[in-house]
Amino acid sequence: MERASSFPSRRRLLKGAALAALPYSLLPGTRATAQAADVDFPGAEWTQANTSNYTASNRPVAYPLDYVIIHVTQATYSTTLSIFQNPQKKVSAHYLVRSADGHVAQCVREHDIAWHAGNWDYNTRSIGIEHEGWVDQPAYFTNALYEESARLTASICTRYGLPKDRAHIIGHAEVPGTDHTDPGPNWDWTRYIRLVNFA
Repeated sequence: MERASSFPSRRRLLKGAALAALPYSLLPGTRATAQAADVDFPGAEWTQANTSNYTASNRPVAYPLDYVIIHVTQATYSTTLSIFQNPQKKVSAHYLVRSADGHVAQCVREHDIAWHAGNWDYNTRSIGIEHEGWVDQPAYFTNALYEESARLTASICTRYGLPKDRAHIIGHAEVPGTDHTDPGPNWDWTRYIRLVNFA
């Protein structure tokens, strides 16, 4: 009887190397991941919020979509993602836009209700977009952030037949009953609406 070696056999190493060389999509169990990655906005990265932080729905059948609500995170991009993934936080947004390069993460599907507005009626009837930054630090509102966010908002407005105007694209501060001030006085609404209309 041969003694078991504490080192892996050559055959085992070769099998492991062959598996490592396989494309991820060919491995078992990736089908669900591929479906989850079917984002609503092409180019967005799927980074799902914890299911405890939003409400499953079937919008716009269950609720009409009337608004895009613009937010500023008051936190970094990575911190915001970790907040959305923490089931204790009870908060989420559909999208998050990174300051440095305008990268878009989708955290909640558009047909579901993200908990972003602090007003249930507005949550049910809106898509929430968070932007990395602080209301009193305008350097976070980069060209890339404005341009990619405007492309995202234009896409949402087109898909749901929303006019691309300030009556339908609003700031968090404009939600009835809110105590939030974002996106704040440094957000350039004139520029943003122009970019949305030209996207």
